[in-house]
Amino acid sequence: MQKLYYASGWVLLGDSVCSAVVEYAQALANVGKSDLVVVPGLSDEGIRGATRLLLGPASQLFTSPALDRGVDLDDDTAVTSMRDKARRLLPARPTTESPLDDDRDNGEFF
Repeated sequence: MQKLYYASGWVLLGDSVCSAVVEYAQALANVGKSDLVVVPGLSDEGIRGATRLLLGPASQLFTSPALDRGVDLDDDTAVTSMRDKARRLLPARPTTESPLDDDRDNGEFF
């Protein structure tokens, strides 16, 4: 269990959910975008429910370990979704070598 701190407080999240939130927030900040995510959380008052987090370039988040409260805060669907979205924000990388690369290596220009 992790404590996710934000502008005016904190919320308890499951470990994998918290990691995915922070990774996605970083990916969004890198491209200057924002998104609203909904994940299960436990409030500072001990209330379990849907936690809505607006993530973006101005998000100032940090986490710390928290004592396990015996509440299931896992959400594999949300984790997969955030990680997929974060991956799609990365710059495209070539998957194959260009045929032109081979021609330049042998010293022939034409």
